[in-house]
Amino acid sequence: MRSVRIWLFLFSLSLVYPATGWLNPVIAAEGKKAISERVSTEEGKTQTAATNEKGQQEEGEGRYEEIKEGECPATFGPIITDTAIPMDKGRFALQPTWGLSFVTNTFSPSWRRIPAGGDFKSFGMSVKLTYGLLNNLEVYTVIPYIHNWADRVEACGPNGERAADFGGLGDISLTFKYRLVEEAQLAPTVSAIFTPIFPSGHFRPLNPGRLGTDATGGGTYAFTTGFNVSKYLKPFIFYGNLWYTFQTSYRTDEADEWGNTVERRNHPRDFVTVNLAAEYPLTRKWVALLELTSIWDGGRMVGPKANAQPTALLSLLPGIEYMATEKFSLALGVNIGLYGKNNSANIIPILSMVYAF
Repeated sequence: MRSVRIWLFLFSLSLVYPATGWLNPVIAAEGKKAISERVSTEEGKTQTAATNEKGQQEEGEGRYEEIKEGECPATFGPIITDTAIPMDKGRFALQPTWGLSFVTNTFSPSWRRIPAGGDFKSFGMSVKLTYGLLNNLEVYTVIPYIHNWADRVEACGPNGERAADFGGLGDISLTFKYRLVEEAQLAPTVSAIFTPIFPSGHFRPLNPGRLGTDATGGGTYAFTTGFNVSKYLKPFIFYGNLWYTFQTSYRTDEADEWGNTVERRNHPRDFVTVNLAAEYPLTRKWVALLELTSIWDGGRMVGPKANAQPTALLSLLPGIEYMATEKFSLALGVNIGLYGKNNSANIIPILSMVYAF
C-alpha cells in the first residue's frame, strides 16, 4: 500500500511541475529579439543600403525575413521541463494540462521491475495561471485535480475490497521565476525559481477500504529552489532544470497489527530534480520535442532523520507541438518511466495547451 502512496504523490508532483515549460509565440520572439538582431547585424546592413522607394520596400521585407531566420523560432516549450524566459510584465496566460497515468510495473529497492500488485491508473488535470509581475519576474500558480483508480488489487482491503476510486484536489503550488542572465551569442538564459507547495490534497485520514486511492496529496509543505537554463543553438533549442526540494514532516494515521488506528510521524526525504529537453522546429507551426526528466533522492538536509525509503525515477517524453496562432498553441506527449527505485513505472499520455492574453 505504501508503494501505491509513493506513486500517487509523485504523480501529483508530475502535475505540478509539468506544463510549466511553455513559451508563447509572441513572448518567444520578444525574448530572443536582442540576440537575433546581433546575430543578423551584417545581414541587416546589406538590407538598409537601398536608395529607391521600391528598393526600400523590397529590402525591408527581405530584412524581416533575414531577421526571422536568425531568431529563435516561437515554440510551445517543453511539457515537463520548465523554461527560463519569464513572461513580459503585465502579460497573462492560462494553461490547462491533462494526463492519464497507467502503472505498468513497480521499481524495487534494487532497481528491478516487479509486478505492481494490481491495476492502477490516475487522471490528472492541472490549471496553470501565469502573470508577468515585473520586468524579468513572473509568478504562476498550478492547481491540480486528481482522480485515482485501483482494480484487482492483490493486497485486499479490510473487508475484502479489491477495487476502489477517489478524486479530489491535489497539492497547489506557487512559483516565482526571475531571470538572472539574458541570452547572448554565447551565454544562455539563466533563471532562478522558488516554489512553495501546499498540502491542499487529501492525505489524512485514509480509508483502508479505498486501497490508497484517496491519497491525492503528499501531506507535506515542500519548498523547491534551483535554476532553469535555455539556449538556442540553431536548429535546436535546449532546456535544463536543476532543483532541490525540501519537505517538512507530517502526520498520518495507520493501523497497527491489532487493527487499531495509530498516529505516525513521517519525515520524508528531500529530492533533486534534473530535467533536460530539446526542441527541433520542423516547420513554422510544428515542433518536435524530446525530454529526459528525473527525480533523485537527496537525503534530508534539515530536521529529524528521514524514515521514508529512498526513491528515484528516470523518464523519457517524446512529443509534438503545434503553434496554432500567435496566442494559442498546444503540445502532446507520452511520458514513459524508464528506470527507478521504490517507485512506479508509469506511461502517461499528456495534452497541454496555452492561451496568452
